[in-house]
Amino acid sequence: MNGLFADQSPVVSATLLVLILLSVVTWSIALYKFLRQIQEKNRSRDFLASFWAARDWTDAADKAEQGQGDVARLAQSGFSELSMLGSDRQDLLHTGAPQEILERRLSQQLQNIQRYHERGQAELATIGSTAPFVGLFGTVWGIMHALQNIGQSGTASLDVVAGPIGEALIATAIGIATALPAVLFYNYYLRNLRLRVTELENFAHDFMRLAIKHNFKG
Repeated sequence: MNGLFADQSPVVSATLLVLILLSVVTWSIALYKFLRQIQEKNRSRDFLASFWAARDWTDAADKAEQGQGDVARLAQSGFSELSMLGSDRQDLLHTGAPQEILERRLSQQLQNIQRYHERGQAELATIGSTAPFVGLFGTVWGIMHALQNIGQSGTASLDVVAGPIGEALIATAIGIATALPAVLFYNYYLRNLRLRVTELENFAHDFMRLAIKHNFKG
């Protein structure tokens, strides 16, 4: 590693350090989201099994209150809105048909959950799209620096030119190596987020069906 930076110009060395930092950020975000994804899958599976095994609507509300995870938060939001509707509260927020009010609350909660899980996605997309250009900048600067040194030495043989230019190309290679995992992780987590949102939407529809059946009483 020391040899990699020793013969480079300060600008190229700084570029390589930036790319290494971006790589660390990429893998940190990916690992964090992966652990969160496993945790959320386990929580959702446990809550859904508990919720659908409830004896009645009241028991389901109790299980939602005790539950954890995205689906539990969605159910908690729904039951909270139903309790507001049952209290005959009069304000602009609760003006309208009960079904419309509950649908709006569930939709808002679902959007909040989606925004929460989108954290880190923008960073991965940015790193995936910019890292190759950062590496290319380092390569261009390194080639300019190498050509200046060659010009000062007055020698332009192949063995003299190939070494410095080959070292400058390392920046492009590192840039691509940094961008590729970021793009793969971004696409992977984007697909998983879409699947998760679909599952939440399905639960929201089932919750609405049950709320209508129980006359919007929580």
